Amino acid sequence: MTFTMPTADKPEVLLIGPLRPWLAKGLADFTMHKLPASGRDAFLAANADLRALAVSAPVEPVGDALFDRLPKLQIVSSFGVGYDHIDAAAAAKRGIIVTHTPDVLNEEVADTAIGLLLCTVRELPQAERHVRAGRWPQGNYPLSKATLRNRTIGLVGMGRIGVAIARRLEGFGVPIVYHARRARPDVSYPHYPKLIDMARDVDTLIVIVPGGAETRNMIDARVLDALGPEGVVINVARGSVIDEPALIAALKRRKIFAAGLDVFVDEPNVPAELLTLDNVVLLPHVGSASAYTREKMDQLIVDNILAWAAGKPPLTPVPETPWRGWS
Repeated sequence: MTFTMPTADKPEVLLIGPLRPWLAKGLADFTMHKLPASGRDAFLAANADLRALAVSAPVEPVGDALFDRLPKLQIVSSFGVGYDHIDAAAAAKRGIIVTHTPDVLNEEVADTAIGLLLCTVRELPQAERHVRAGRWPQGNYPLSKATLRNRTIGLVGMGRIGVAIARRLEGFGVPIVYHARRARPDVSYPHYPKLIDMARDVDTLIVIVPGGAETRNMIDARVLDALGPEGVVINVARGSVIDEPALIAALKRRKIFAAGLDVFVDEPNVPAELLTLDNVVLLPHVGSASAYTREKMDQLIVDNILAWAAGKPPLTPVPETPWRGWS
């Protein structure tokens, strides 16, 4: 599907994902092609000269199979801070710049992490359902078994969003530690080189690391066992970061106290066992999902493509594909 007719002075962009209003407005001076679900081979053969790709949602992997069909591709401008759906290493080998949308969503995701933590520890969704079901006249909702007052929070990851989460946690007066590949000299919280050691010393994990092979199943049965029966796990990273079957087993057997999850391995399909458990709070991947923040993310997709079209450096290239000039 082509949204406007090509002209000699209108750069062309291939779109994977929905054409949201902010993208349509920002790229109005471009010829926008939608990657079709059927007839893809013929479409790509007819449009092999395309040089820009916008990915507005991680609906499918982007890597060698597509790059082979678009030999002149120069930029992949992607939505979201995470880009594990894009093979950045393959792009780098071909001189393709990959960009993402960091920073503009930091505060929104940090807010969501704190909200999910409070909901999980204080059982707020369960208490709300108690009211809606008309059970309050028959008796008060039971006292929550957990509190933030006696907890130590371990952040798994201390990037931009991790720092924003920690800044909020300071207001709660709780001890904060973190695990990352290396200590950050600009962060004063205690650093744990080994995740398993941190899990033994805390009772709450907030996970905010990139997805991908390096972090797949890093929160596994060993980490959950180390966290212990009072443990709480909050995941606002990627579903792949947690060994989902191991988490379900730990929740069912009360090897940990509870979990709060905004992300899942096979989104939007949530394991049926999680839906039946009363010690887990589930959100539909809404970490950055406010109209305000999503518009800023879409604008950054646009701004990276505008920079490319003007021959200027991209605003937010990923580390694997640093800008060295447009070929």
